[in-house]
Amino acid sequence: MNIIKAHIDHLEDLVILFNGYRMFYKQASDEVGARQFLIERFKNQDSIIFMAYVDSKAVGFTQLYPLLSSVSMQPMYLLNDLFTDSNYRGQGIGEALINKAKQLCISENNKGLAIQTAHDNPAKKLYKRLGFEADTDLHFFWKTR
Repeated sequence: MNIIKAHIDHLEDLVILFNGYRMFYKQASDEVGARQFLIERFKNQDSIIFMAYVDSKAVGFTQLYPLLSSVSMQPMYLLNDLFTDSNYRGQGIGEALINKAKQLCISENNKGLAIQTAHDNPAKKLYKRLGFEADTDLHFFWKTR
């Protein structure tokens, strides 16, 4: 397995994974929309995406968004997306992607990683095993519609 920081050159591999991720969360397939969304992320440089490859096949990704903590006066990342192709689950790919994100935080002297996920996501067991703790401060959200 090889974990790389994604660039626009990886777009087509990433679109397939990103679309699969969205469908996992019960969204309609939309490769055109996924492509445009990802192009904007690369263009605006407002996220960091790591991808996992096995034998030259893209099999997983994580997307991190930068945040700031006013209380600690430190930067951190929101690990918003984590996805492994269903044919490759159980092989440590998600763990490797998370560990790559942790290494980035350490190298940048960040506060840490926050994870946003569904309450019933089975990956919560992985997060706990990797040292993540439930954070009671992140329970409110306001929607525009």
